[in-house]
Amino acid sequence: MSLLKRYSGNPVISPRDVRPSLEGYVVQGAFNPGAVDLGTETVLLLRVAEGCEQKPGKVRAPMCRLGAVGACPAILEVDADDPDLKLKDTRGVWYRGRDYLSTMSHIRIARSPDGYDFRVDPSPFIFAGNESEIYGVEDARAVNIENRWYLTYTAVSPDSWATALAITEDFQSIRRLGLIFHPENKDVAIFPERVGGKFMALHRPNNSGFGRASIWFAESPDLLHWGNHRCILRPRDTRWECMKIGGGAPPIKTPEGWLIIYHAKGEDSLYSLWGALLDLEEPWKVVRRGREPLLYPEEPYEVEGFFGNVVFSNGVIERNGRLRVYYGAADQYTCVAEASISDIIGSL
Repeated sequence: MSLLKRYSGNPVISPRDVRPSLEGYVVQGAFNPGAVDLGTETVLLLRVAEGCEQKPGKVRAPMCRLGAVGACPAILEVDADDPDLKLKDTRGVWYRGRDYLSTMSHIRIARSPDGYDFRVDPSPFIFAGNESEIYGVEDARAVNIENRWYLTYTAVSPDSWATALAITEDFQSIRRLGLIFHPENKDVAIFPERVGGKFMALHRPNNSGFGRASIWFAESPDLLHWGNHRCILRPRDTRWECMKIGGGAPPIKTPEGWLIIYHAKGEDSLYSLWGALLDLEEPWKVVRRGREPLLYPEEPYEVEGFFGNVVFSNGVIERNGRLRVYYGAADQYTCVAEASISDIIGSL
């Protein structure tokens, strides 16, 4: 049985709750939210994945059209028998020397007075804005540092995926600061305060040829330039973690250390959530690490969906000694589960 207790009203957000960003688009997923506690309002930064309505004799795919002031959603429509068209697999097509994805993601805001009953904004909050994001933006994380909200998110392009940074003051508009981790790197979670006068972050570079994707640590003088990289958590040879692991929401400060909720990918591509504790003064040191998952796919909305057997979190809210963990289920839904911080730390 999972330590995190699921909300009885899960999923709290489904694709049907989200208005498509363009006529002809179909919302296929609303998941993997970053989470923000504004006191009177809970704000989620949803990843919204959209595909296209298909037409007989045509192949259609979502795309970004870049302009002088950013990008807008558009549709690639090609005759199914066009000799320049190649169907790669379910993930996209190749047309005239370029890839097009079958789904494209953006970040959409959902708002709730109680953290359970959400209303989704009618239009994107973060849509592709430049060449580094032209295949979409995914999996936003939000952290308040010195009274400013910093957002990290995955930027996807023909150059693969990387991590970008932005600032928002009001969750109505953003100021982009560009890529802070080059391809291929994602799951970047910035600590909510400086440690030893420096900004700290967890990140997850891709592994190619040797090893398995792991959780790394880095530090920065300004949030833009990162260095002193070191690997701090590697996958264990278990059925839960044997493929890879990656960070989740920004770390949470507790008297015992920095608490992190991370994800693991194991046998049969099953994703689960785990806990670990990092040293307060030297956060690259792991104090304790869970031996059992905090949450793993059990419910139908987690086991079946766009990509089944997945729970993935990049948004956690702390209130009165309890954690409210917002998570994506089956790459399709947004759900929430809760536990006390003491119970989570006690399980490590």
